Amino acid sequence: MRKYLCFMLALVVVGLAMGSGAIWAVGKRAVAPLRNAEGQVLGMAIFTQEPQGVRISVTVKGLSPGEHGIHIHAVGKCEPPDFLSAGPHFNPTNKKHGLNNLEGPHAGDLPNLVVGEDGSAVYEHVTDRVTLTPGELSLFDEDGSTLVIHAGPDDQITDPAGNSGARVLCGVITPMKAASLKIPAMVTTALLIAAAAVVVWLLLFR
Repeated sequence: MRKYLCFMLALVVVGLAMGSGAIWAVGKRAVAPLRNAEGQVLGMAIFTQEPQGVRISVTVKGLSPGEHGIHIHAVGKCEPPDFLSAGPHFNPTNKKHGLNNLEGPHAGDLPNLVVGEDGSAVYEHVTDRVTLTPGELSLFDEDGSTLVIHAGPDDQITDPAGNSGARVLCGVITPMKAASLKIPAMVTTALLIAAAAVVVWLLLFR
Protein backbone atom coordinates (compact mmCIF):
# COMPACT_ATOMS: atom_id res chain seq x y z
CA MET A 1 0.00 0.00 0.00
CA ARG A 2 2.83 2.40 0.84
CA LYS A 3 4.50 1.77 -2.52
CA TYR A 4 1.19 2.33 -4.29
CA LEU A 5 0.60 5.67 -2.52
CA CYS A 6 4.12 6.84 -3.28
CA PHE A 7 3.67 5.82 -6.91
CA MET A 8 0.42 7.78 -7.18
CA LEU A 9 2.09 10.82 -5.58
CA ALA A 10 4.85 10.66 -8.16
CA LEU A 11 2.27 10.53 -10.92
CA VAL A 12 0.63 13.65 -9.51
CA VAL A 13 4.00 15.42 -9.66
CA VAL A 14 4.35 14.37 -13.28
CA GLY A 15 0.87 15.65 -14.07
CA LEU A 16 1.59 19.02 -12.49
CA ALA A 17 4.76 19.36 -14.51
CA MET A 18 3.29 18.37 -17.88
CA GLY A 19 2.66 20.82 -20.68
CA SER A 20 4.66 23.82 -21.84
CA GLY A 21 4.82 25.04 -18.25
CA ALA A 22 2.89 25.04 -15.00
CA ILE A 23 0.93 28.10 -13.90
CA TRP A 24 0.96 29.15 -10.25
CA ALA A 25 -1.57 31.80 -9.28
CA VAL A 26 -0.82 34.55 -6.78
CA GLY A 27 -3.62 35.30 -4.30
CA LYS A 28 -5.66 38.47 -3.82
CA ARG A 29 -3.48 41.22 -2.33
CA ALA A 30 -3.32 44.97 -1.91
CA VAL A 31 -0.66 47.49 -0.98
CA ALA A 32 -0.56 50.90 0.72
CA PRO A 33 2.65 53.01 0.77
CA LEU A 34 2.54 55.08 3.98
CA ARG A 35 3.53 58.72 3.53
CA ASN A 36 3.96 61.57 6.00
CA ALA A 37 2.81 65.16 5.55
CA GLU A 38 5.95 65.93 3.52
CA GLY A 39 5.25 63.11 1.08
CA GLN A 40 8.06 60.85 2.33
CA VAL A 41 7.35 57.13 2.24
CA LEU A 42 8.06 55.89 5.77
CA GLY A 43 6.33 52.55 5.62
CA MET A 44 4.47 49.95 3.65
CA ALA A 45 1.32 47.94 4.33
CA ILE A 46 0.48 44.69 2.56
CA PHE A 47 -3.07 43.29 2.64
CA THR A 48 -3.57 39.61 1.87
CA GLN A 49 -6.94 37.87 1.57
CA GLU A 50 -6.87 34.61 3.53
CA PRO A 51 -9.62 32.12 4.47
CA GLN A 52 -9.90 33.57 7.98
CA GLY A 53 -9.87 37.21 6.86
CA VAL A 54 -7.48 39.87 5.61
CA ARG A 55 -3.93 39.80 6.94
CA ILE A 56 -2.48 43.30 7.35
CA SER A 57 1.33 43.41 7.49
CA VAL A 58 2.98 46.76 8.16
CA THR A 59 6.59 47.89 8.36
CA VAL A 60 7.22 51.50 9.31
CA LYS A 61 9.94 53.86 10.54
CA GLY A 62 10.29 57.46 11.67
CA LEU A 63 7.57 57.44 14.33
CA SER A 64 7.76 58.32 18.02
CA PRO A 65 8.21 55.32 20.35
CA GLY A 66 5.11 53.86 21.96
CA GLU A 67 1.60 52.97 20.86
CA HIS A 68 -0.09 54.49 17.83
CA GLY A 69 -3.64 54.18 16.63
CA ILE A 70 -3.92 52.48 13.25
CA HIS A 71 -7.17 52.34 11.31
CA ILE A 72 -8.65 51.68 7.90
CA HIS A 73 -10.41 54.84 6.73
CA ALA A 74 -13.39 55.10 4.42
CA VAL A 75 -12.04 57.21 1.53
CA GLY A 76 -9.13 56.43 -0.77
CA LYS A 77 -7.46 59.85 -0.55
CA CYS A 78 -4.36 60.99 1.35
CA GLU A 79 -4.11 64.76 0.93
CA PRO A 80 -1.46 66.35 3.20
CA PRO A 81 -0.82 67.80 5.62
CA ASP A 82 -3.67 66.53 7.83
CA PHE A 83 -5.01 63.61 5.73
CA LEU A 84 -8.58 64.55 6.61
CA SER A 85 -9.40 63.63 3.02
CA ALA A 86 -9.28 59.97 4.13
CA GLY A 87 -12.61 60.52 5.84
CA PRO A 88 -13.84 58.68 8.95
CA HIS A 89 -13.10 55.08 9.81
CA PHE A 90 -14.29 52.39 7.42
CA ASN A 91 -17.66 51.54 8.98
CA PRO A 92 -20.17 49.97 6.56
CA THR A 93 -22.03 48.24 9.41
CA ASN A 94 -22.63 51.52 11.34
CA LYS A 95 -20.99 50.50 14.61
CA LYS A 96 -19.42 52.68 17.29
CA HIS A 97 -15.64 52.99 17.56
CA GLY A 98 -13.40 50.73 19.61
CA LEU A 99 -12.48 47.09 19.99
CA ASN A 100 -13.60 47.36 23.63
CA ASN A 101 -16.82 49.24 22.86
CA LEU A 102 -19.98 47.16 23.44
CA GLU A 103 -21.55 48.95 20.46
CA GLY A 104 -18.49 48.49 18.28
CA PRO A 105 -16.15 48.12 16.63
CA HIS A 106 -15.89 49.87 13.30
CA ALA A 107 -14.90 47.49 10.51
CA GLY A 108 -11.71 49.55 10.16
CA ASP A 109 -10.71 49.43 13.83
CA LEU A 110 -7.42 47.64 14.57
CA PRO A 111 -5.20 46.97 17.60
CA ASN A 112 -2.58 49.63 18.28
CA LEU A 113 0.75 49.60 16.49
CA VAL A 114 3.72 49.56 18.91
CA VAL A 115 6.84 51.48 17.85
CA GLY A 116 10.25 50.70 19.30
CA GLU A 117 12.83 53.10 20.66
CA ASP A 118 14.44 53.36 17.23
CA GLY A 119 11.19 54.66 15.72
CA SER A 120 10.45 51.53 13.73
CA ALA A 121 7.77 48.87 13.97
CA VAL A 122 6.65 45.63 12.39
CA TYR A 123 2.93 44.98 12.72
CA GLU A 124 0.67 42.12 11.70
CA HIS A 125 -3.01 41.53 12.32
CA VAL A 126 -5.79 39.47 10.72
CA THR A 127 -9.30 40.92 10.62
CA ASP A 128 -12.52 39.33 9.39
CA ARG A 129 -14.35 42.68 9.35
CA VAL A 130 -13.03 43.68 5.91
CA THR A 131 -12.43 41.91 2.62
CA LEU A 132 -10.53 42.44 -0.62
CA THR A 133 -13.32 40.76 -2.56
CA PRO A 134 -16.66 42.31 -3.60
CA GLY A 135 -19.32 42.83 -0.96
CA GLU A 136 -20.46 45.08 1.87
CA LEU A 137 -17.11 44.83 3.67
CA SER A 138 -14.94 45.33 0.60
CA LEU A 139 -12.13 47.87 0.86
CA PHE A 140 -12.57 48.51 -2.85
CA ASP A 141 -15.95 50.24 -2.86
CA GLU A 142 -16.69 53.29 -5.04
CA ASP A 143 -14.43 55.70 -3.14
CA GLY A 144 -11.75 53.22 -2.03
CA SER A 145 -10.07 53.20 1.38
CA THR A 146 -6.88 54.13 3.19
CA LEU A 147 -4.70 53.00 6.07
CA VAL A 148 -3.92 55.76 8.57
CA ILE A 149 -1.50 55.81 11.51
CA HIS A 150 -2.10 58.36 14.26
CA ALA A 151 0.19 60.32 16.55
CA GLY A 152 -1.11 58.74 19.77
CA PRO A 153 -2.60 55.51 21.08
CA ASP A 154 -6.19 54.47 20.47
CA ASP A 155 -8.08 53.95 23.74
CA GLN A 156 -10.32 51.46 21.87
CA ILE A 157 -13.56 52.82 23.29
CA THR A 158 -14.04 56.54 22.64
CA ASP A 159 -16.11 57.36 19.56
CA PRO A 160 -15.24 58.25 16.83
CA ALA A 161 -11.47 57.60 16.81
CA GLY A 162 -10.30 56.58 20.27
CA ASN A 163 -8.62 59.93 21.05
CA SER A 164 -5.68 58.81 18.93
CA GLY A 165 -4.66 62.30 17.84
CA ALA A 166 -3.45 63.65 14.52
CA ARG A 167 -3.08 61.56 11.40
CA VAL A 168 0.65 61.29 10.80
CA LEU A 169 0.94 58.62 8.06
CA CYS A 170 -1.54 57.77 5.32
CA GLY A 171 -1.61 55.29 2.45
CA VAL A 172 -4.21 54.62 -0.24
CA ILE A 173 -5.02 50.89 -0.37
CA THR A 174 -4.50 49.78 -3.95
CA PRO A 175 -5.24 46.30 -5.32
CA MET A 176 -2.34 44.31 -6.67
CA LYS A 177 -3.27 42.60 -9.91
CA ALA A 178 -3.49 38.84 -9.68
CA ALA A 179 -0.35 37.44 -11.28
CA SER A 180 0.78 34.08 -12.46
CA LEU A 181 4.16 32.42 -12.64
CA LYS A 182 4.82 30.29 -15.70
CA ILE A 183 7.56 27.75 -15.30
CA PRO A 184 9.91 27.72 -18.33
CA ALA A 185 9.98 24.60 -20.52
CA MET A 186 13.53 23.77 -19.38
CA VAL A 187 12.43 23.68 -15.74
CA THR A 188 9.35 21.67 -16.67
CA THR A 189 11.56 19.07 -18.42
CA ALA A 190 13.78 18.83 -15.34
CA LEU A 191 10.71 18.26 -13.16
CA LEU A 192 9.50 15.52 -15.50
CA ILE A 193 12.88 13.76 -15.40
CA ALA A 194 13.03 14.01 -11.61
CA ALA A 195 9.47 12.70 -11.24
CA ALA A 196 10.20 9.81 -13.63
CA ALA A 197 13.31 8.93 -11.63
CA VAL A 198 11.24 8.84 -8.44
CA VAL A 199 8.73 6.50 -10.10
CA VAL A 200 11.49 4.12 -11.29
CA TRP A 201 13.17 4.13 -7.88
CA LEU A 202 9.87 3.36 -6.13
CA LEU A 203 9.12 0.50 -8.50
CA LEU A 204 12.55 -1.13 -8.43
CA PHE A 205 13.97 -0.51 -4.98
CA ARG A 206 11.10 -0.07 -2.54
